[in-house]
Amino acid sequence: MFAFTPDFQSELADLMRWRRDVRRFRTDPIDEAALLRCLDTFRTAPSVGLSEPWRLMRVDSAPARAAALANFEAANAAALAGYDGERAAIYAGLKLSGMLDAPVQMAIWCDDGTAKGAGLGAATMPEMRRYSVVCAITQFWLAARAEGIGVGWVSILDPVQLARDLDAGPDWSLIAYLCIGTPEADSLIPELETVGWEARAPALPVLRR
Repeated sequence: MFAFTPDFQSELADLMRWRRDVRRFRTDPIDEAALLRCLDTFRTAPSVGLSEPWRLMRVDSAPARAAALANFEAANAAALAGYDGERAAIYAGLKLSGMLDAPVQMAIWCDDGTAKGAGLGAATMPEMRRYSVVCAITQFWLAARAEGIGVGWVSILDPVQLARDLDAGPDWSLIAYLCIGTPEADSLIPELETVGWEARAPALPVLRR
């Protein structure tokens, strides 16, 4: 079996450590050719039954972006209302979206009704199509990090409303709304850890049966 060199393995480990969720972006455009190289990783990503269920939508127009931002702001206000005390204070101070600054924004969907793949591997676990999209996003994210491009995943959204606003396909499920651009700064430490929201587990528990 082919194996990569120890130097490559070390660099890959570094790349995965540096794959951070970016919220603070520079507003200047990113290199379009670099972005397209990163997006091409979807074309080579594995998927259950080779179904390739990902559907990519670039959100460029002012009305579409305004709808997505309004969606986030409403969902974020509702989420804040669910906390109180110190948690609410920390939450209110978090920057949870780069939607005002990121030069590129993309909605990534899963086509749950795709006929491609003929249901192989998804008949018993249909969620495997969505997992395939998540895996493809991870490949894209690592490629972007290698190009010096930052990515932020906005998960505080109403996916049903966003699907309506962006005129998504009838069988499409929102997997990710991604903000993409040049990070203001790089950090190995997640912001949520820095502000005291949560701490990373000191060790990975592995169960045995």
